[in-house]
Amino acid sequence: MPEHHVVLAGAEERPLTAIADYRAAGGYAQLAKARQMEPQQVIQELLDSNLRGRGGAFFATGRKASFIPRDSAKPVYLTVNADESEPGTFKDREIMLRVPHRLIEGCLITAHAIHSKNVFIYIRGEYLAEFEILRAALDEARAADLFDGVTVVLHRGAGAYICGEETGLLESLEGKRGQPRSKPPFPAISGLYASPTLINNVETVATVPKVLELGAAEYAKIGPPDSTGTRVFSLSGNVARGGNYELVNGTTLRELIYDFGGGIPDGRELKAIIPGGSSTPILTASEVDTPLDYDALTKAGTMFGSGAIIAIDDRCCMVQLGLRVAQFYMHESCGKCTPCRVGTRWMVQILHALEDGSAKQGDLDLLLDVCDRILGKCLCPLGDAAAMPVASYVNRFRKEFQEHIDHGACPYGGASSLEHVFAPVDQHHHSPVAAEVPV
Repeated sequence: MPEHHVVLAGAEERPLTAIADYRAAGGYAQLAKARQMEPQQVIQELLDSNLRGRGGAFFATGRKASFIPRDSAKPVYLTVNADESEPGTFKDREIMLRVPHRLIEGCLITAHAIHSKNVFIYIRGEYLAEFEILRAALDEARAADLFDGVTVVLHRGAGAYICGEETGLLESLEGKRGQPRSKPPFPAISGLYASPTLINNVETVATVPKVLELGAAEYAKIGPPDSTGTRVFSLSGNVARGGNYELVNGTTLRELIYDFGGGIPDGRELKAIIPGGSSTPILTASEVDTPLDYDALTKAGTMFGSGAIIAIDDRCCMVQLGLRVAQFYMHESCGKCTPCRVGTRWMVQILHALEDGSAKQGDLDLLLDVCDRILGKCLCPLGDAAAMPVASYVNRFRKEFQEHIDHGACPYGGASSLEHVFAPVDQHHHSPVAAEVPV
């Protein structure tokens, strides 16, 4: 089964970075078409296509756009989330590298749909090459007089995971510290500069021109009804051919890992799969035939997430994996709410004890209890992003966690594929203050 290019269509042989090449492939034709349509007609096309957000929440794109008030006395803003900070995810950067004008065309069509004249693209600070390519494409589009009074601002972030969360991103755009806001009010009512704001992911916005080109009805025929269209899946980990693959939603994990990714190298066996970026619950090798669609992944107890699939082979120690994930989210926690700030440190402390052999009987239940005290109790999803995967590692590989306690050490020794990846933790600095134990 070959790839099914929609978002990356036309860029199979060479990037469509120049506006002349993009136009030769039909680029900007849908912008002209959209501007002949009423804004509500464009939104209806998105609704009928059942396009859902590609950033992680998988919320219906047309429905989200419909929340923007049509009679606002304040400016209306479109903000594109190009931060892409979820570990394992690198699809948006390829879209910006290979089809930057498709993203720009999607921005201008979406801005027309919500009556906006103000677009911000918030790009990950580390993406220098992508920033320069996108900036050059914006200059070309501006010189071609395609903006029609729309102002597009390309804003570089400073490398904080929390700014991938929509309200943290808005705070950063306003020049404040990147921390989440309490909701409600939601961004559609009070977002950037307290004005109505639509926030969408790069892949979502870049799909909009193709929805109009194919037509909502035809687009909706691609993939299963609950997960229409394609996704650019980022495949990494213990696979022979990692990379981005644009496939029809509903493709199975087995097809992605073995047919496209070339399977597990060095004669190793598949042990587990992270199906949607580091913040999603893990699947075991026995679940490799799970389709990559919303309903199937939900039924399997996990999430579609950002479309980042990480294959894990039989060398990997699951405690070490949990420790690596927990350390990342502890480091990236903005510290605004106690369950996340303190809970992630508790998680790291318990996982370190498991790995170095000092954990006690009952510590696994304590770890799950800490995860439970984080889940659903934070201002933003970062706390959940730490607790959900770690809890899934314990629940699906509890025997392996228990072996660390029974043996008083990691049974993998130095043979794990994740050995020596952890910086020593200053236990004094990271130990939770007694008064801050989550309750």
